[in-house]
Amino acid sequence: MLREEDGNLFYSPYSISLALAMTYAGARSETAQQMADTLYFSLPQARLHPAFNSLDIELTQRGEGAQGKDGEGFRLNIVNAIWGQKDYKFLAEFLDVLAEDYGAGLRILDFAGAPEESRITINNWVGDQTEGRIEDLIPQGLINALTRLVLTNAIYFNAAWQYPFEEDVTDDGTFYLLKGNEITVPMMRQTESFGYAEGDGYQAIELPYDGRELSMVILLPARGQFESFEVSLDAQQVDAILGSLEQREINLTMPRFEFESDFGLKEALTALGMPVAFSGGADFSGMTGKRDLFIADVIHKAFVSVDEAGTEAAAATAVVMELTALPDMPIDVNVDHPFIFLIRDIETGAILFVGRVVNPSA
Repeated sequence: MLREEDGNLFYSPYSISLALAMTYAGARSETAQQMADTLYFSLPQARLHPAFNSLDIELTQRGEGAQGKDGEGFRLNIVNAIWGQKDYKFLAEFLDVLAEDYGAGLRILDFAGAPEESRITINNWVGDQTEGRIEDLIPQGLINALTRLVLTNAIYFNAAWQYPFEEDVTDDGTFYLLKGNEITVPMMRQTESFGYAEGDGYQAIELPYDGRELSMVILLPARGQFESFEVSLDAQQVDAILGSLEQREINLTMPRFEFESDFGLKEALTALGMPVAFSGGADFSGMTGKRDLFIADVIHKAFVSVDEAGTEAAAATAVVMELTALPDMPIDVNVDHPFIFLIRDIETGAILFVGRVVNPSA
């Protein structure tokens, strides 16, 4: 679905999965089944959330003693938070799962009384967690008086290459666009031993980061075959390519690049098979004990910068949940024109006086 977007694209499937897994912890019945099928959550709830926790613990151990691309230490920071409406009751079991398996404590905001201030608070938290790379994650207007819960994930990555490119070797070179036209961009160059694979219409190369615990894998379709390769690419093909990588001496030329992507995932997730979660028929009773919430949208934003020194990447996801039914909103009554009034005894219903006011100043 995302591949149908024009231009550059960058996102974090791990960030999206974490935010939706936290949401799934409160899903029940058909809503839970559709989410599990769409997100490929094959484990039952009781095992899925501890599994995410185990993976998070593994990832926090990466990069010991390694460098970041900015000369500082390697960083891979993954954090979660949930933001709830003040005085709104969430089930203790739901909050416990998010605290124990996702490290996400409940933070109280007043969406109903101060939606814009609440939005800014969440966005500022995301900015802090991503070293300022993800700003204004939640767009204006998405948080409103009906919002009751926002589940957020932020991920920040900063790593130096195992084999940095020499800056003085970088020179302008030609990059061929999809339509066949050409542009000139700074191209980095080096000769080194990298993991390499090739197949029908593609080459693949693996660039390790300092410490060799993480890497970037570039999949390069033959010129003119990008669209067909992208459409055919699935998890099985990626696994096959990764399994076929072998160390080879490579003369590598690649561009420096930096860009960001942002999008709402409501339409994509609906089309992939979980429409009920976004409708008034949603069942997130595992959150509150009632079927009173649905997902208004899932927002994702990501940033990537690749240069001679390494890679900086950041992403954040927010799942915004609203009430399925409108709460009793205040009704405007402005007594600014002639009216009739009664004075009555409530218990007996006896009307003691009747009057009318056509000019209160007379």
